[in-house]
Amino acid sequence: MRDRISKLSNEIVELSELCLKNGKIDAELYNKYDVKRGLRNLNGKGVLTGLTEISDICSTKMVDGEEVPCEGELYYRGYNIKELVGGFIKDERFGFEETAYLLLFGQLPTETELAGFNRILGDYRSLPINFVRDIILKAPSSDMMNTLARSVLTLYSYDDRANDTSIPNVLRQSLELIALFPVLSVYGYQAYNHYQNGNSLIIHNPIENKSTAENILHLLRSDGQYTELEARILDLALILQAEHGGGNNSTFTTHVVSSSGTDTYSVVAASLGSLKGPKHGGANIKVVGMMEDIKENVKDWKDEEEVRRYLRRMLAGEVFDHAGLIYGMGHAVYSLSDPRADIFKSFVQKLSVEKGRVDEYELSLLIERIAPEVIGEKRKIYKGVSANVDFYSGFVYQMLGLPTELFTPIFAIARIAGWSAHRIEELINAGKIIRPSYKNVGAHRAYIPMQER
Repeated sequence: MRDRISKLSNEIVELSELCLKNGKIDAELYNKYDVKRGLRNLNGKGVLTGLTEISDICSTKMVDGEEVPCEGELYYRGYNIKELVGGFIKDERFGFEETAYLLLFGQLPTETELAGFNRILGDYRSLPINFVRDIILKAPSSDMMNTLARSVLTLYSYDDRANDTSIPNVLRQSLELIALFPVLSVYGYQAYNHYQNGNSLIIHNPIENKSTAENILHLLRSDGQYTELEARILDLALILQAEHGGGNNSTFTTHVVSSSGTDTYSVVAASLGSLKGPKHGGANIKVVGMMEDIKENVKDWKDEEEVRRYLRRMLAGEVFDHAGLIYGMGHAVYSLSDPRADIFKSFVQKLSVEKGRVDEYELSLLIERIAPEVIGEKRKIYKGVSANVDFYSGFVYQMLGLPTELFTPIFAIARIAGWSAHRIEELINAGKIIRPSYKNVGAHRAYIPMQER
């Protein structure tokens, strides 16, 4: 088998040369035909392709008739995310479930409505009989996003109304997936950790009357225990990553695939495939790797000039992964600040005190402050550069003891709420299948008979 794979690989390497030779398009043609690469204008602003009422991202404001960068703001169904989080903190309650309710139904729930919603999620947290044994434990994978996608697609087979795209049925499917994502993700990791790493197999049952954040920590840890601060901060992470407009890659995927009329499970699996990418949901893993590299190679974490020199080398592609990037800095939409990172920061500080990692937190603050200056030395900055939510989320997950394999699934556990809201919005307002245009720039050619080639 290995010889066959090796031989096949050599043949594919040769064939790939043909792909490279005949697949390259002249970069000037993109300018000639005014192609919006990445569905963005030259200034980086996304091309308008749809309308939504689910969330709003504000990064600019009008001053004397001119659009200028401003401090970032994020709204869920018209409510400022900072005010929502402030309300959860003031009342000392978990907020992700309330956030999911708001995104799905367009209004804040009453106590009675929220209690009923939580009961529904609690009821839906149970997997079909033998699902764990037959699906999760029998095919463990080192990539939890693939495991999660496979589990989602398999749930199709357990649903008697899998292809029903009526709003009540899609809502039911969405609520089940919101409830099951933490279970599927953590169980997938436990299977991998047991079969691949040789550690004990831990399968706890979820607790119906506990929040999503509490259940994640309970399912993951051998003793099922966690501190109040740990659960609160994980809940905050879920709130901040639950939704971010219709144009981000995975949510746009939700709209595109939903517009074809396919089933919920296929739509969510496609969105998971998008989120898995290192340019999207996997970004915080890159930040963690970068920070570990900095901590290893910078002797004095408090020496601003030493840190600055190393960041310059990183930007020049001389160190870390040689990509010439400072990960966690900058965002496709935000300019002066990412409100999610701003909210996260104070809680990260509290957790760093509890975990005895204040020095690392202060190093993060230093990098956040000087990285935009270092980037500005080398590159033209059009709209400002600031720390995004990924800059801090990976550090938080590390302090919570979450394995790296679960970093992106945690993002998915949060974002399934936003995806579900957007899928329902797409189905309610759908008219046409989403189909942008691609212009062919290749020459037409006459057919050549085999003997003449």
